Amino acid sequence: MTQELIGRARAGDGTAFRELTEPYRRELQVHCYRMLGSLQDAEDALQDTLLAAWRGLEGYEGRASLRTWLYRIATNRCLNARRSASRRPAEEWNMPSVEPPTPTRYGEVAWLEPFPDALLDGVVAPGPESSFEQSEAISLAFVAAVQALPPRQVAVLILRDVLGFRASEVAGMLDTTVESVNSALKRARSGLRQRLPERAAAPGSDTERLLTARFVDAYESGDVEALVALFTDDVFVSMPPIPLEYDGRDAAARLFGGIFSSGRRVDLVPTRANGQPAFAAYLRAATGHRHAGGLFVLTLTGAQICAFTRFDSSVFPSFGLPLSLPGAGGE
Repeated sequence: MTQELIGRARAGDGTAFRELTEPYRRELQVHCYRMLGSLQDAEDALQDTLLAAWRGLEGYEGRASLRTWLYRIATNRCLNARRSASRRPAEEWNMPSVEPPTPTRYGEVAWLEPFPDALLDGVVAPGPESSFEQSEAISLAFVAAVQALPPRQVAVLILRDVLGFRASEVAGMLDTTVESVNSALKRARSGLRQRLPERAAAPGSDTERLLTARFVDAYESGDVEALVALFTDDVFVSMPPIPLEYDGRDAAARLFGGIFSSGRRVDLVPTRANGQPAFAAYLRAATGHRHAGGLFVLTLTGAQICAFTRFDSSVFPSFGLPLSLPGAGGE
């Protein structure tokens, strides 16, 4: 059946080509996202991949599986994108009524975006040789950590340790040797260990539900003490594409204390991103209407929050979220 579809696609049958590639579309999108850290960039890379596959199908000789061939194209498109100078730039602080405290440091990853859990449905689980569970390999901590690695190391790490491709397959995808792949993988693993925190709490657990409920109560009421009490001692707060980063409870308390003392109050609408609890924040306006104020993604460990990541409202459409809500009374 596959050979028949390939023959029809080579003859210009677009429907046959879509039948060939559709089973791999979602997992290729996730692969591109892991490599690029941006849903928008991942979608662009996926479209480039499918176009290149359509144009290059005549040269597909069948020595590797169609899936492997598509991953080869996608990986190289992502490597090209990572080398490009047009990556998303950092942005300035955008809360005019709030003066941010001095950050712990300035982040090196400005283009990180969240990935909606709804797009993870149907993604193939990692192979038996993979070193990461799917939830860990899509987490914000993992995706952010690999963005700081050299591009080729990122490709090797994801293809080997996340997707479980053999070293010989990866060497073929990257036009290199098995020895080079193994060397890059060793360096990538070492670099990743320095950046990756301990594993998060299990998604959907009673602990997660209780902790997120307490988070909502504290944040919506502007209670700094209650909010900070939910954080680990070494909590990490970031706001890509704003490069300000804050480490530890004291730094987090200064940041959120300034935000809450400005009078900013939000209503939180639950969603999920990167296998983690997330909330769309809607700023309460004097008119009663509520306007998009950012997306919060929480990383949990045990019964505490170890990371808080805030994204701007430009990501709302990817989550199917409206940019405004009516007033509490439905006006």
